[in-house]
Amino acid sequence: MRFQSIFKFRDRDGKGVEKGEDTRPTLKNFFKQIFRKFSHLLSLNVLMLLQIIPIILAVLAFLTTPMTPSQSSAAFAPLYGASLIEPSGATNLFLGLEALPLNIPVYSPASYWIIGACVVFLLLTLGLQSVGSFYVLRGLVRGEAVFVFSDYFYGIKRNLKQGFLFGLIDSILIIVLTIDIAYYSQTVGPFWLDVMFWILTAITILYVIMRPYIYLMLITFDMKIRKMFKNALIFSALGLKRNLLAALGIILLVAIHVLLIIAFMPQGVITVILPLVYLFAAIGFITTYAAYPIIDRYMIAPYRSETTDGDDAQGDTEE
Repeated sequence: MRFQSIFKFRDRDGKGVEKGEDTRPTLKNFFKQIFRKFSHLLSLNVLMLLQIIPIILAVLAFLTTPMTPSQSSAAFAPLYGASLIEPSGATNLFLGLEALPLNIPVYSPASYWIIGACVVFLLLTLGLQSVGSFYVLRGLVRGEAVFVFSDYFYGIKRNLKQGFLFGLIDSILIIVLTIDIAYYSQTVGPFWLDVMFWILTAITILYVIMRPYIYLMLITFDMKIRKMFKNALIFSALGLKRNLLAALGIILLVAIHVLLIIAFMPQGVITVILPLVYLFAAIGFITTYAAYPIIDRYMIAPYRSETTDGDDAQGDTEE
């Protein structure tokens, strides 16, 4: 009984705005809603962990693999030979500088299987999991009566094909941008390499802002992915103020948890585990609360105003 009162996994038996709830997208109402819907966010976070657990497993497989020492410079071998033939202070000095070991991971077949399975799982399910999460988060922002478990899978079922397709695109973009930024951040060379790094960083930030708009349009409208990208780019500019506030809130939330982990880590791992209970759903709620009112203002409200029944207009915009 106590478990169900905190983690609300219930059957989907109806929709509608909860009685007496103020759903205006203001900063004051944000704090009211996030505390009022906290139990729903806890439940949703359990489902969202399916996106995080494969990443954790892949990282653990990478970190726990055996290492073999190697040399970081090709000059080590001739310097070592010279030190054996005729030892000297200069030779030993250069040998010490060039003899710094470089640990190279030695991956076993099990490591490849674990990392590969995690990557494939995320490639195939990232879009579907995101669709289900944003479907629940949209209902919370709207102030609807949300039933987390059933609504999550209902959102996936309703947007199965397009969610899967955009999930592949989303995964590929994330992988490409991550690899490119990692490469250019470690490359020392001409000025144009630094320019490429900052250009890719700007593109990555822009895409992170666009993602919630794309997924919210995907579950709300029947439209092509190319048009969703175009609209998301426009909405990112139109909702600049809300996007900045959302980014600030997420940065503060993550920073607080990092400081807690640093401060209390010697006393236990509870500060590491605690964010896994609610952090991802809380971040999702922040981004949805910032993005959905922009979509409602520029895509749903104009259509609703042209109809005589606002409720019907809202329903017609959904898939």
